[in-house]
Amino acid sequence: MMKSRFFLLFLMSFYSSIPKIFTTTTDVIATNQSIIDGETVVSSGGSFEMGFFNPSGSKKGYIGIWYKQIRTHVQTVVWVANREKPLTNTSSAVLKFTKSGMLALFNDKNEIIWSTNTSRSVENPVALLLDSGNLVVKDANDGNPDNFLWQSFDFATDTQLPGKKLRTGHEVYLSAWKSDNDPTPAEFTLHFDPTGYPQGLVRNGTKVSIRVGPWNGLWRCGGPAPQQIQSRIFTFQFVFNKEEVYYSFSLINSSVLTRLVLTSGGSIQRLTWVDKTKSWYPYINIPLDPCDRYGLCGAYGSCVMDSSPFCGCLDNFVAKHPKQWEKGDWSEGCVRKTPLDCNKEHVFVKYSGVKLPDTKSSQYNKTMTLEGCRQVCSRNCSCTAYSSLDISKGDKGCLFWFGELIDIRKIAGTGQDIYIRMDSSVLGKYLC
Repeated sequence: MMKSRFFLLFLMSFYSSIPKIFTTTTDVIATNQSIIDGETVVSSGGSFEMGFFNPSGSKKGYIGIWYKQIRTHVQTVVWVANREKPLTNTSSAVLKFTKSGMLALFNDKNEIIWSTNTSRSVENPVALLLDSGNLVVKDANDGNPDNFLWQSFDFATDTQLPGKKLRTGHEVYLSAWKSDNDPTPAEFTLHFDPTGYPQGLVRNGTKVSIRVGPWNGLWRCGGPAPQQIQSRIFTFQFVFNKEEVYYSFSLINSSVLTRLVLTSGGSIQRLTWVDKTKSWYPYINIPLDPCDRYGLCGAYGSCVMDSSPFCGCLDNFVAKHPKQWEKGDWSEGCVRKTPLDCNKEHVFVKYSGVKLPDTKSSQYNKTMTLEGCRQVCSRNCSCTAYSSLDISKGDKGCLFWFGELIDIRKIAGTGQDIYIRMDSSVLGKYLC
């Protein structure tokens, strides 16, 4: 009897030490199905998996999506459902459809703590995990993406996957985790801001901390050019028309695992999985240097990394407050040596190889020539500067700035030309 009792205790301790074993269902959750802790849904191609998880070192429970192929090496979560309402006990939690057709997460008290909250309903809804990592709720008999009732790609967390659109309208943006083991939303967000001409902005609360320049037809001005970022692996799309505005990327080599992440520290990383080392390689990291800090040198200041100090005034400009400038406080920026007078003649000075300024106070035209840009800007004294909108096939279209020019840096390779309004007393070599 004593031996039997010892054997039973041994078995209990042995099984309690075994890691949680996941059982896999199909790639779909139907109205008569549910997912409990230990069960997962796997996309049809085996790329992604969804289920309950606990971040490393945390007892809080979440529903999430992660890469299935690399889970044995590192669990890389790309989406979290209940990031603001974690489960304290996953053993009695369940993910299932409600009677009204919403996919919902119930806690151990049978309370809904997260749901898809779809605005439309159908008779036979299903939740399907696609091989893109997108979880969709749709009519079981309707495969048209335009008719999806809900999709996780529209409610991103900190990760942009291939095919996911960062867009305006129904805004889709990235929201950083609070820490590596806490998916609660942090203060850092990455928005595709349509104010003026669209540009990427990382905000810390309401304050801009990083700005990714406007799309110029080839790449984002001031960011890495396609030939610098593994163009054999992925391509970029920027769509800007009457129907929608979004930025996304697509894989050329579908076997590559790559993702864009907004980190808990507020940086943007593009990570690629390296199978040899079984780890994520940070191919791109923004900010790369101090000049990537938004508005470091103030209005009409230019940041140059190989200079000391980093900040200097553009040619024909001087520090607005020289004493502050000399002490390393560049926040007030620069002013023209010769102030503008709208009653006098103006010229436009060409500045080459720069990251174009903040476009929040800009306007644009998609069809004008560069000469047309100059003529339009010259007729409006409040037009501060202009540049070409699209350089993919020569200079086409116009970007016009109104007000002070902020967040300029000198940059090799991906910089552009900008033409800034100046008093005609500047040297003749600048005339254009």
